[in-house]
Parts: sequence; structure tokens; C-alpha cells
Amino acid sequence: MDRDERVVRELVRAHGRTYAEEAGIRLKDTPQPLYRLLVLAHLLSARIRGSIAVATARALQEAGLGDPRRMAEADWQERVDALGRGGYRRYDERTATQLGEAAELLTERWGGDLRRLRREADGEVPELRRLLQEFPGVGPAGADIFLREAQHVWPEAAPYLDRKALQGAERLGLPAEPDRLVGLAGSTEPAVLAAALVRAAVDKEVAEDSLARAG
Repeated sequence: MDRDERVVRELVRAHGRTYAEEAGIRLKDTPQPLYRLLVLAHLLSARIRGSIAVATARALQEAGLGDPRRMAEADWQERVDALGRGGYRRYDERTATQLGEAAELLTERWGGDLRRLRREADGEVPELRRLLQEFPGVGPAGADIFLREAQHVWPEAAPYLDRKALQGAERLGLPAEPDRLVGLAGSTEPAVLAAALVRAAVDKEVAEDSLARAG
């Protein structure tokens, strides 16, 4: 096993946990988990610590705002309060508005089911990425986050290693080429590999730990 393979193995072993898993989302190709992933991607895309975004996604779920109809029906203050309980205070007022508008769009255009958006894209990843950005508050970064995680259940998106994941590879001294990284990861799911690489990109200690473990 060469140096790069050891680094990837140790990175995944210690830090290979998807953000959906961390947020308590049992990701399946069904409406509610996909919607919760969309909300998580929205939250993670802001300039805020990932741990706060994950905690806030959990807080929204605990407040009963885990499906688009309930999110759209909730009043603005209810959404603000749930965001605040998660620690998402810097962007809470704007995000509360955006979450309501996004839920309304999903309900009205795709019947609350992101699988319909997937069918509209007809398996084309660039079109998936474009359609996701129609949701208020979901820009290019949010679309990337969603697809990084959704590739677990939407295989046409795999391997999806976006710019942030490739930054993690560079920090680890790995080749910043998706196909080569997937090859180094062996049987590791691309979604898990992507999440681990992103953790290395955003947290220097993750990268240093992985390099130290690899020897």
C-alpha cells in the first residue's frame, strides 16, 4: 500500500462520516430524508461552523419542521426560534424567510418531492445542480453540498467530489483528481470519501491527524 492509499485509508477510518449521518438523517431516496438533506445543505453553505449547521438541522427536525409542508406552514417566528435553538443566530432572520420560500417552491413545483426534481433533470448532473440553485438560499456551494451527500442514493451523481473536497485532497498532498481519489479509496463510498475530504479542508487538525496516522 503506497503513501496516498494509507492517507486515504486513515482519513476515512477516523473521519469518514457524512454530514447527513451527523445530523441524524437516515438518507434514503424518499421525500422526507431528501428534504432534510436540502435544508442541511442550505445551512452548511453559510459562513458558519459546520457543527452549528448540523445542530440547527437537528433543532429544525425536533421542532417538527422536517418536511416542506410543515416548514411552509410554520410562521416566520417559529422558524427563527428553531434556528436560534440550534445556534444559527447570525443568519436566522434571512434564513427563516428563505426556508419558508424554498419549502413553498418545493411543494408547489415538485409536490414536496425532490425525486421529481431529479426526474426533471433526467440524470444530468449539471441540470440537477442548476435546479437545486432555484431554491432561495441554495447557491453553488449549497448545491455541491447536497449532491456530495445525495450521491449515496442518486448514483448518477457519483463520484461527486467538488472544489471543497478537492481542497482537502490538496491539503493532504493527494492528487486533486476525482477518479484517482476514488481509486485510492477502494470500496469506500464516494459520499463518505467526499465528506472526509471536506472535513480535512475545513479543519487543519483533521488533515494533520490523518497524515500522522498514515506515518
